[in-house]
Amino acid sequence: MNMRYFANFSQSGRDLPSTTFLKARSGAGFTLIEVFVSLTIMTVAILGLFILVRQTVSALPLSGQRLVASYLAQEGVEIVRNLRDANRLRGVNWDLGLTSCTAGCEADYASQSLAAWTSRYLKLDSSFYSYGGSTATPYQRKITLTPNGSNILMVNVEIFWSEKERSHTLSVREDLYNW
Repeated sequence: MNMRYFANFSQSGRDLPSTTFLKARSGAGFTLIEVFVSLTIMTVAILGLFILVRQTVSALPLSGQRLVASYLAQEGVEIVRNLRDANRLRGVNWDLGLTSCTAGCEADYASQSLAAWTSRYLKLDSSFYSYGGSTATPYQRKITLTPNGSNILMVNVEIFWSEKERSHTLSVREDLYNW
């Protein structure tokens, strides 16, 4: 232990104990440089957290839009699957009306057939997306069907939308079979 021996004298004339042990003051406080460095580190850390929170908050709308786009793409695949199944139930060729969409088609959940793609935007009506809805949305859906042999139909669904002047695309691909 770093202790120094000092003698104390009273100025009032009374004698105090002649010796006391006092700690030396080496390193017993922060210098101005240490305080400045610690404040700088704390400022950088707080600024980094602020930037992280700001980026997270700005990414939330895009995450929601990607989720909606993925549901719309999956719905596009399901529409084609339902049309194939309806062909089978009617007793007609399984790919009737499905092989003419190599350049792209569009359909919504109420469609009985595929129509040529015209870049129309899907609209929201209560909780369903369709082309006849009332509320405009930023989403477009393009369904492309490509025959791959006589028993396989490649289904590619692309969803297009814009957000903050940036264009986004989400694609889903699935093979349908003549079962």
